[in-house]
Amino acid sequence: MSAAKDVILPGATLGVMGGGQLGRMFVHAAQSMGYRTAVLDADAASPAGLVSHEHIRAPYLDESGLADLARVSAAITTEFENVPAAALAKLAQTRPVAPSGSAVAVCQDRAREKAHFVGCGVACAPHAVIETPEQLAAITEELLPGILKTSSMGYDGKGQVRVKTREELAAAWGQLQQVPCVLEKMLPLAYEVSVIVARGRDGQIVHFPLQQNLHRDGILAVTQVPAPNVTEAVSQQAYAFAHQIAASLNYVGVLCIEFFVLADGSIVANEMAPRPHNSGHHTIDACDVSQFELQVRAMTGLPLVEPVLHSPCFMLNLLGDLWFPVQGGERVKVQQEPDWAAVLALSGTHLHLYGKTDARVGRKMGHLTVTGATADAARATALKAATILGIEPF
Repeated sequence: MSAAKDVILPGATLGVMGGGQLGRMFVHAAQSMGYRTAVLDADAASPAGLVSHEHIRAPYLDESGLADLARVSAAITTEFENVPAAALAKLAQTRPVAPSGSAVAVCQDRAREKAHFVGCGVACAPHAVIETPEQLAAITEELLPGILKTSSMGYDGKGQVRVKTREELAAAWGQLQQVPCVLEKMLPLAYEVSVIVARGRDGQIVHFPLQQNLHRDGILAVTQVPAPNVTEAVSQQAYAFAHQIAASLNYVGVLCIEFFVLADGSIVANEMAPRPHNSGHHTIDACDVSQFELQVRAMTGLPLVEPVLHSPCFMLNLLGDLWFPVQGGERVKVQQEPDWAAVLALSGTHLHLYGKTDARVGRKMGHLTVTGATADAARATALKAATILGIEPF
């Protein structure tokens, strides 16, 4: 544990770069522990800014805004992987910043991320970097079919194109404006899992139980814990890889690593997020300590505790599609509020909406965690909730 003099105690102000829903849940956790909060985000209606003690309305690289955040904050974190690493480095000149700008920079670039996985002995999919026409021409058939992904600024399925042939690859690179990309070979997947770890300034690492995830159209749809299909060997390998990655980055804070479990039972790292993660939202209701509380603990030097899952659960992502249901074969054009009363009449349901009044198809509006005495009970209730909301069954 950090020396007592280095611990930032409740009453201090914690800053967060970014005003989205992850920042909102961080703010809630920090405030429940007695901290004040400050959010830097240019959007006057940002979900985190609306609930924070202070909202600094400025772009991420605005020097005046960064100075204001540093002035009021005892320590600073980020809620969004695409906050410029340079802004975090600037803040670190005067305040503790967790995670560091250098760690975030690795996570922001798929090419650097893959190189880091390889460098610390973590398996990942066969891949190649494409930044020039010459590198495109050098791609071998062994990497096809594959997925072409932009090296930066891609998330929730954005900036990705599936390709089967060299001709499709060339067309896809043009479609992506010939920005730096990574081509990843498509592998025979059995299922997807994620590990969320928290690492302190003293190097202590704890992790949540493995989460099994279902994605639709590149966006996380459902998370189940305990993960139903994993073996003990897969769990231990995923935990070991996640700890290796966090330690090799000298990481401080909460880090999520997503893994593919292949048909032969082996696992490969897909990508990582330098922040709490959508697949960890269930921890608010199903664990004795949430990923957001561990984010607070890590950045302030408070002790980290190994999280305990006290209830089997399903987490359902609530996208803006639910506000525009399909009727008569077409999606309605006028926003409608889902039937929350019917959902909340189900035992074990925990509704979290993010304060976004403008629903859009594909936009993350909230999540629903369903807990139960057993995994089967949680699943049965989750399926009832999905039926009420018009979510595809799982």
